[in-house]
Amino acid sequence: MSTLSNYLSVSLFCFSFAAFTTPALAQKIPGKGRSAFTVRLMNIEATAKETFRYNASLYNGSGHTQLYELRASAPEGWSTVFRTEGSQIAGLRMDSGRTQDISVEITAAPSVKPGKYTVPVVAVTATDTLRTDLEAVVKGNYGLELTTPSGRLSDEITEGRSKQIQLTVKNTGTLPLEGLELSAQAPVGWNATFEPAKIDRLDPDKEQNITATLHVPDKTIAGDYVTSFTVRNNNANSNAAFRMTVKTSLLAGWIGMLVILLSLGIVYYLIRKYGRR
Repeated sequence: MSTLSNYLSVSLFCFSFAAFTTPALAQKIPGKGRSAFTVRLMNIEATAKETFRYNASLYNGSGHTQLYELRASAPEGWSTVFRTEGSQIAGLRMDSGRTQDISVEITAAPSVKPGKYTVPVVAVTATDTLRTDLEAVVKGNYGLELTTPSGRLSDEITEGRSKQIQLTVKNTGTLPLEGLELSAQAPVGWNATFEPAKIDRLDPDKEQNITATLHVPDKTIAGDYVTSFTVRNNNANSNAAFRMTVKTSLLAGWIGMLVILLSLGIVYYLIRKYGRR
């Protein structure tokens, strides 16, 4: 009786072990011999001007060498690039049992509207088509414009004086801009200041006027000079080239004329005095 009881216990243990282990083995068997085209992260969110980058993996489980052609069905105006080991490819040859990492780079059209877009990507052979769907979530774009209220980018100034220039900063994108800073690249010796010098936040389709004060040093030679104004943050920037025509002061002009007249008078005196000898 004891022997029979032991036998039944052992049989029950073996049956229970087989019941728990069989499903685990069954999950592994279907994966063998099947090719696959998978992506690590299928949904990526970025702005319209950024590149959507996906890390894909292609596995050849066909049992023989395969030549794969890579294609993408992106919306009109979009572009797709496939890369392996830093090189751009349109297809690749793979031995059986090999896995190849592939980078998929998708660039949206410049005029794309915010939203979620699905981009099917396929690896095609003569006998099989492997497909994976990528999702690109466009959250908008950054745009920035720097100009003047009238659109005029030139003016006149007298050497040794200062000039106030009205600038307009406009958010032309669909996303807010924060921490905008203004700067200027002026001729040597010139000085430029801004009021305000920083814009904390500028919402889409909004604009803000900035007063730039440009100081021209004394004895600046008359002529045309260009100052480049810039507004930027980490996401956008814009430049405006402003031409300033420098004129000499009225006092300097009179002094110059007096110097010329004095020089002519001295020459005339010398001629009259020494010309007869």
